[in-house]
Amino acid sequence: MPRIFVDTGAFYAMADRSDAHHVDAARTFQERLTEDELVTTDHVLVETWFLICSHLHRVAAMRFWQAMETGVVTILGVISEDLWRGRAIAVDWPDQDFSIVDCTSFALIERLDIEHAFAFDRHFRAIRLGARRRRALTLLPG
Repeated sequence: MPRIFVDTGAFYAMADRSDAHHVDAARTFQERLTEDELVTTDHVLVETWFLICSHLHRVAAMRFWQAMETGVVTILGVISEDLWRGRAIAVDWPDQDFSIVDCTSFALIERLDIEHAFAFDRHFRAIRLGARRRRALTLLPG
């Protein structure tokens, strides 16, 4: 079962019906739910909770957190290796304004050799991973 990394923007778009990506996010999530293993990081979970809380309020953020407890998306912990590799990614891409969450996500994606990301963030389109930056992520929705 292929792994698909789920980024903050995809989670947020599913939570906010007024988001421009809501329909695509909801459709993609339903299509991939049974076919693939959806994974994210603890950092993305925290970032998403704060984003939902600040835009849609705490009740919506708590609903998101509760939904994550179902195990429909596997939450992987960022390890110290990911933090330091993430910092190296930030240094290697000085022209990009990657956040620390982006960088640790990219490091984990690289470490686990994940090829697909469910993301709307332009940074996921820009990043190239692996030796000589040859590997682009395949983004969903396509």
